[in-house]
Amino acid sequence: MDYQNPYMAFPGMTPEEFGFLQQGTVEMTDNQKSRFFMIYGSKRRNPSDLLLVSLLGFMGFAGIQRFMVGQIGMGILYFFTCGLCFIGTIVDLVNHKSLANDYNRQMAYESYQMVKMGY
Repeated sequence: MDYQNPYMAFPGMTPEEFGFLQQGTVEMTDNQKSRFFMIYGSKRRNPSDLLLVSLLGFMGFAGIQRFMVGQIGMGILYFFTCGLCFIGTIVDLVNHKSLANDYNRQMAYESYQMVKMGY
């Protein structure tokens, strides 16, 4: 991995995600950055993947995008209500980038904590 710009290894990276990753890794050593990007890369969600999975909500598989971002309760609700009568699915289609950014920010924080604790 190129440590001059390891952020390019993540497909679909948004400017917001780039900003909080760059800010969070500024004080890390190269070894810590390597571990951080390995951990974060395994947890992160691509906004395009969330968009595609949200589209499955129109075919009877509503809520998968919510399960993917750790919102189990909302996923179950979407599943049993057909995406809140498709309204929730449409909202998720529009807001797929913010869903991914919120989840990725949380995963970046967890990954940062793991690296700082020495895992």
